[in-house]
Amino acid sequence: MSARPLEGLKVLEFSHTIMGPCAGLLLADLGAEVVKVEPAPAGDHTRRLPGFASGFFATFNRNKRSLAIDLKRPEGRDAVHRLVREADVVLENYGPGTMERLGCGWETLSALNPRLVYLALKGFLAGPYEHRPALDEVVQFQAGLAYMTGPPGQPLRAGASVVDIMGAVFGIVAVLAALRERDRTGQGQRVGSALFESAVFLVGSHMAGAVTTGEPVPPMPARRGAWGVYEPFTAGDGGQVFIGVTSDAQWVRFCEVFGFGDLAADERLHTNADRTRARAWLIPELKERIARLPRETVVENCERAAISWAPVGKPADLFEDPHLLAGGGLLATAMSLLGGGTGEALLPALPVEFGGAKERTTLQRQPPRMGENNAEVLAEAGFTPEEIEALRRDGILAQG
Repeated sequence: MSARPLEGLKVLEFSHTIMGPCAGLLLADLGAEVVKVEPAPAGDHTRRLPGFASGFFATFNRNKRSLAIDLKRPEGRDAVHRLVREADVVLENYGPGTMERLGCGWETLSALNPRLVYLALKGFLAGPYEHRPALDEVVQFQAGLAYMTGPPGQPLRAGASVVDIMGAVFGIVAVLAALRERDRTGQGQRVGSALFESAVFLVGSHMAGAVTTGEPVPPMPARRGAWGVYEPFTAGDGGQVFIGVTSDAQWVRFCEVFGFGDLAADERLHTNADRTRARAWLIPELKERIARLPRETVVENCERAAISWAPVGKPADLFEDPHLLAGGGLLATAMSLLGGGTGEALLPALPVEFGGAKERTTLQRQPPRMGENNAEVLAEAGFTPEEIEALRRDGILAQG
């Protein structure tokens, strides 16, 4: 068994921001040879994004090589066409019609390589919206995910680019299915995934809930909970702990360990349904009691009671998370700093493991500099040193 099951698969990635790079990352971490084709002369604009987006490039571009080439010039397009003849997968998340204008759409590339699997990652799948551009946050609002996330009347995007990442994962599911079919037929195909439909999938249970209950589904902050105790609590020293008591057996253990014998004996709280009906007075009572205890005691009691609990953390806390550090869940990744220079951060590995040894995927290559691998990628496709030098001299290739 290997944590690199896609070794030998050749992928060309035309992408920027998150959805396309994340799809390429999934393949690269699983062992595929992924070449990130960047537009010369400036490269992927994601490298230069500020603020909230400043970590995008480092997070989603490890284990890839970079070819920076000008597809708007015939020499650049012809060079990429030569690479496509040996590729297994092309993936792209450019705006509708962009790849076609660059001479690299599905119809053109599949004629060059009938075995090619072509993944188009877009805002929308086929239908009236398919020619619209879209962004993660846009479809969160359109699909009702923002409505479900914020309090009533205050729709709020999720705290991570969940739709971009979900769209990438669904896209790779389609790619792997198409590769499996190619094993039988010898033929490649175009497959697609999209932001809007991914966001719709995420809210599917809320759609079903509206039908089941016959009532509008309220946003999550105003929801009618399914469990009596399912809340963040603040300890006496200000630390916060989320506590979930999701069964009657857990309730008994919770009350025993915390010393809440009176609550365990209260006939109004015997079942989860009882506790759910009692939330209006039960939760304030529990919050008052737990606020008398230091956070360390709350955590120890939750562990002893074997109930679901978690510290209320921030992303930066994960750099020192003992579970992630022990299990290979963080990879030391180089990155460019916006203020200049370079740094390193421990960033998440793929959340998968392989074999009886529970092997994790690893970092084989740091995120590449723009055009770092121009010469080697072209040489592997049969370009002579003279041809490569001519492309460099004429400004078809870029490096930075």
